[in-house]
Amino acid sequence: MKSLGHTLGNPFRPCVRNITGPKGGVSPGITQQERRENMAKDLEKPKVRPAGKLDHDAPRLALEMGDDGVLKVDIPGQWGRIMEASRNWTVLEGLVAHVTHLGAEGQKHDQQASNFALGFVDAMEPRDPAEMLLLTQMAATHQAVMMMARHLNHTKTIQQKDCAEKAFNKTARTFATQMETLKRYRSKGQQVVRVERVTVEAGAQAVVGNVEAGGGTNL
Repeated sequence: MKSLGHTLGNPFRPCVRNITGPKGGVSPGITQQERRENMAKDLEKPKVRPAGKLDHDAPRLALEMGDDGVLKVDIPGQWGRIMEASRNWTVLEGLVAHVTHLGAEGQKHDQQASNFALGFVDAMEPRDPAEMLLLTQMAATHQAVMMMARHLNHTKTIQQKDCAEKAFNKTARTFATQMETLKRYRSKGQQVVRVERVTVEAGAQAVVGNVEAGGGTNL
């Protein structure tokens, strides 16, 4: 199987170095097979990334369709965050199956689209299965938004433009709604009421607390 960087056209893939001798010339005695092996070793070396959170090896899928028509799925990367959020293997296996078959426009399976969804879920650090599934839906919705945006930019007739614009607006609003749902869920529905200014006239009193019927005050 090809490396993921090669399969996805990763821009961070290191350039192949020239094999040089002590004085900078091409080393004598190196066969073409040895040169290919050295190139393969270069591709397998860890990629140089900026320090910080990008050092995290995000979970991903390596998809390969076999000659027998069976899709082979490998799961490299660090799956700790997603495994902890899923709480059990049934949920985790279901997530992998859903993301695997996410696909892209005109494709039943798309490795880059699947890995984008997984990378987004992992980066958002879900805390439980509900957050994990909602984040997965958000990743899928975002890809639909971008697909509709592409259609909108390439329409040729007014009818096509109207149709693409409606679909784009609908999916974009769905993503915004999902974001608000995530915010409310993570805050557990807590609402903070902040009083910026209270004016009390002369001879009056300001009461802070729950005012009950009958004039009683529960401070």
